[in-house]
Amino acid sequence: MEQPCVHAYPPGTGPSAPQPPQPVVMIVDPKYCGPDTVDMAIVRKLLKLKSGNFDITDVNGNMLFTVNDPVFGIRDKRILLDGSGYPVLTFREKIRTLHHRWKVFRGGSTDKRNLLYTVKKSSMVQFKTKLNVFLSNNRDEKICDFRVKGTWSEDSCIVYAGETDTIIAQMDKKDTVRSMLFGKDNFLVTVSPNVDYAFIASLIVILDDVNRDAISAFSIAEQILYF
Repeated sequence: MEQPCVHAYPPGTGPSAPQPPQPVVMIVDPKYCGPDTVDMAIVRKLLKLKSGNFDITDVNGNMLFTVNDPVFGIRDKRILLDGSGYPVLTFREKIRTLHHRWKVFRGGSTDKRNLLYTVKKSSMVQFKTKLNVFLSNNRDEKICDFRVKGTWSEDSCIVYAGETDTIIAQMDKKDTVRSMLFGKDNFLVTVSPNVDYAFIASLIVILDDVNRDAISAFSIAEQILYF
């Protein structure tokens, strides 16, 4: 009779080994952190008819955040608003930087005292977008506090804690025929327990802006080469 295969693991390892605890990530406000997984539905309007091109809801359709492009749509400044229209975060792009740097402030002001974190591309030339996130107290920026990998064109992205492989949020595309007819992209973002989902929402918005700039730059380069 054939004996069952038995896998031996060193002590403290294997499928039953205790897993490292999930990090607590509270950046914007404790009210955006909870003990349970949070699923956010993100609708990106490709043909926007009003200021802002994002609606972010919970899975029941309750509005969590919207994005506003103030000052007549100038794209170097964007504001994340909560469901009642109150400014949660303000993003300000630093113009003429090689790594495409964004500074993120609490509330509706860009006063340096309200700076929470900085987001920038990990390198100038990228085939797949990689963003590094540095908290405001990480002034030397030698080691990032969080990482974002992915693109809208590939329909997914992952947010990692620091230089580790620990995933704190993940986005996947959930398109429907109806959404495509109305010029919209639908995404589902799953945020791990005890992770600030307002923080994650801001990273998704910045990722969109970085990718749009990359597509524009590629289009311009194509036109130069063509002519």
